[in-house]
Amino acid sequence: FLSASCIKKPIEKVNMCVAENRVTSVSSAEIKKASVNTKYTWEEVKKHVTPDDAWIVYQNRVYDVSDWYEHPGGAVIFTHAGDDMTDIFAAFHAAGSQAMMKRFYIGDLIPESVTHKDEQQLAFEKGYRDLRAKLVMMGMFKSSKLFYLYKCSFNMCMWAAAVAMVYFSDNVGVHVASALLLGLFWQQCGWLAHDFLHHQVFKQRKYGDLAGIFWGDLMQGYSMQWWKNKHNGHHAVPNLHNTSAMTSDGDPDIDTMPLLAWSIKQAQSFRELRADGKDSAFVKFMIKWQAFTYFPILLIARLSWLNESFKTAYGLGASSANAEIEMKRRGLQYPYLERAGIAMHWTWMAVLASGFGRFSPLYGMAYFLLATCSCGLFLALVFGLGHNGMATYDAETRPDFWKLQVTTTRNITGGHGFPQFFVDWLCGGLQYQVDHHLFPMMPRHNLAKCHKLVESFCKEWGVQYHEADLVVGTIEVLQHLAKVSDDFLVDMINEFPAM
Repeated sequence: FLSASCIKKPIEKVNMCVAENRVTSVSSAEIKKASVNTKYTWEEVKKHVTPDDAWIVYQNRVYDVSDWYEHPGGAVIFTHAGDDMTDIFAAFHAAGSQAMMKRFYIGDLIPESVTHKDEQQLAFEKGYRDLRAKLVMMGMFKSSKLFYLYKCSFNMCMWAAAVAMVYFSDNVGVHVASALLLGLFWQQCGWLAHDFLHHQVFKQRKYGDLAGIFWGDLMQGYSMQWWKNKHNGHHAVPNLHNTSAMTSDGDPDIDTMPLLAWSIKQAQSFRELRADGKDSAFVKFMIKWQAFTYFPILLIARLSWLNESFKTAYGLGASSANAEIEMKRRGLQYPYLERAGIAMHWTWMAVLASGFGRFSPLYGMAYFLLATCSCGLFLALVFGLGHNGMATYDAETRPDFWKLQVTTTRNITGGHGFPQFFVDWLCGGLQYQVDHHLFPMMPRHNLAKCHKLVESFCKEWGVQYHEADLVVGTIEVLQHLAKVSDDFLVDMINEFPAM
């Protein structure tokens, strides 16, 4: 077989031209010539796992996407460097997106070299790809515009009610109710922005982005691009650990150290940052008590998201190393709209929190913090139950796409006094978190039908499928945090017995 060095020069030239948005016919000819009859083993593909040296596989074809931060979806593409991205590509991309990949093609994978997949695994993968094709034929990816018109109208009524309660009343109890309603409004806006930015509603992705700016930047104060960068990475590698404390190749949603650790490995990950190789006093304290600090941390989560969004929109910083490089190379997709949206959000929020000029600064701050903290709790309760306390993986041990999405995810059902219709409304479609992760572009109003087919498929193939109600799920999360704390303390005593 041809070695990688045989095609290195033309490939580098193509990537350089792509980065400058000027791919020429000469470059295309060079890459085509270089890739003719070129074959690669799986072992060779696995060597190219970093953003500056990234190979990916799609339907047994090999692509060199090294340094391609201009990828429309951002740096999320590097989460599958050195791996097969066939199924995650299908989950996130519109029909015809394969055409953009042609210029990165460098050769074919030798199927026989993929020794980690037996016949049963290949049959399983074919089975869930056939299921996806069946769902497409059933029209399950088509949205109901009337449903989303209703959801948008209902949300705006919540906002108007919260505003009216402040404008027309001087009663403290009414103001408290208004702040809580505003927090719930923001939570529901989160689900709407989520649907639009997953392109569940419109085929034209620009329309989804613009709706995301309205429900995200303007109504919540969240940067659309900050959220997409973070959330796309989460979907690609849910509950996957960073390779080290210095990397950003894992799930950003569980990148919570030193405040929370979801496995013993993650709890110990900050040791490499210290010269003595030991845990700091702060890490020891936080991990020891994390089952008790979990809810207080959720209360202030929205403050962190607002801060990261503001920095992203106004170019003051980035939430991860990948996001920083992406912002330098690409910038914001809609810079003026994002900045204007966030500025307008803080304007109307300031007017409301001031009671239209009637509240004292302290009273207005209390109103804002009550709304913000309640929203953080309402939001994190739902997506925290979706993944927290479920299986976690290292990059080198993660399973196939379907098993990764299913085993790291928990569906939420009615129970313990919470009827299913309330859970459906509160969770905004994410009560079917497993099904959503398998088919992220499926509109939420179709997930209940999809759920029955997914559940049947998982039972047929013996794949773990977990559901719990709001109370049981929360207990599972707290028990998991407590177990990690116990394991961390036991391991620390065994490793440093003199302490």
